[in-house]
Amino acid sequence: MSGHSKWHSIKHKKGALDAKRGKMFTKLIKEITVAARTGGSGDIDSNARLRKAVTDAKAQNMPNDTIDRAIKRGTGELEGAAYDEVTYEGYGPNGVAVMVEAMTDNRNRTVAEIRHIFSKNGGNMGEAGSVGWMFDKKGYFVVDKAAKSEDELFEIAIEAGADDMQDDGEVFEIFTTPDNFESVSDAMKKAGIEPQAAEVSMIPQNYIKLEGPDAKTMMKLYDALDDNDDVQKVYANFDIDETEME
Repeated sequence: MSGHSKWHSIKHKKGALDAKRGKMFTKLIKEITVAARTGGSGDIDSNARLRKAVTDAKAQNMPNDTIDRAIKRGTGELEGAAYDEVTYEGYGPNGVAVMVEAMTDNRNRTVAEIRHIFSKNGGNMGEAGSVGWMFDKKGYFVVDKAAKSEDELFEIAIEAGADDMQDDGEVFEIFTTPDNFESVSDAMKKAGIEPQAAEVSMIPQNYIKLEGPDAKTMMKLYDALDDNDDVQKVYANFDIDETEME
């Protein structure tokens, strides 16, 4: 068992709580703004990253005028903060590798906050490149087994450019290159499949099993990082039993 989809289910529960607190909207607005700026266009037809960001925002019922304003801030049609994309790397308990993707309008503030979160919650911040090599950037889908038979799903995914499909208990996991993410996503849509997760993610090459106090410390560290206003995504290579997670 890869542990990745198990972790996704916990992130999914946390995402529901974040949405209630408004944190999800903040993260999505930043992503739309940066996608519009860096993708060279505010047109979702010609900007794949922006298209994905807008789709994610609509899935969270973000109003269209909020989306439009975020796009216009990115293209410079409206004034707004200029966000830089930064990645921080570090370690959790028992040598767990942690990668943090952030968007910030003040790098000095953000790096100080992230370093403080690591040290306060049983981890330590590393140098750039210290753990990045332990992850691969991939398109990643989680599909409920009730959606399609294994053979049908495998054929749809592989024909659309997926690299691999794995059985992970109650779900199938599908992996693609980042470039093929959209073609696989479109193929699933045409087949009437609604994935539980669909994202370009940093996939750990291996996992470190955590139990007891280490598991608890890691969850506190993860939550503290993820709750920071400048943090967009947190990736880590730990595996914790579902019972311990609860």
